Amino acid sequence: MSRLKERYRKEVIPHLMELYGYKNIMQAPRLDKVVLNIGLGEAIREAKALEAAERDLIAISGQHPVITRAKKSIASFRLRSGMPIGLKVTLRGERMYDFFDKLVNAVLPRVREFQGLSRNSFDGWGNYTLGLKEQIIFPEVDYDKIDKVRGLEVSIITTARTDDEGRHLLEALGMPFSKD
Repeated sequence: MSRLKERYRKEVIPHLMELYGYKNIMQAPRLDKVVLNIGLGEAIREAKALEAAERDLIAISGQHPVITRAKKSIASFRLRSGMPIGLKVTLRGERMYDFFDKLVNAVLPRVREFQGLSRNSFDGWGNYTLGLKEQIIFPEVDYDKIDKVRGLEVSIITTARTDDEGRHLLEALGMPFSKD
């Protein structure tokens, strides 16, 4: 069992039960899944971009990504329905806890001039999304082997019913939110 899951069971659940007055531990919000997404607009022109991004996403997540395809055609972007335009990975269970632990304790501290994450990126249902400008902040990505710096979107899906519950859950798990 990962150290974050252990901490969740021993510290976070009792804290949330006391804070919100839950009667049953199953009412306490928990992490459901983490979705990593890379949008590749340049995949329209360069087929190699998809392969390079796939290699990076496999290194970061430890899991093979799924290709996301365009839902509709947009002539001004030279985009046709069904063309590959991105990659995504859904992490659950042990891999999700390991990735979240790595994100909070190893990756975010490596971001230049990091002031904490915005508290406003919740969706109204307790889920949080953050964007990372470059994939090279992950320790698994070899700087010499990347062809281009790409952004990455990380969506943390929780079972929380409100943003407040989700924020308290992520803070208790170590997510570094800004002070404002």
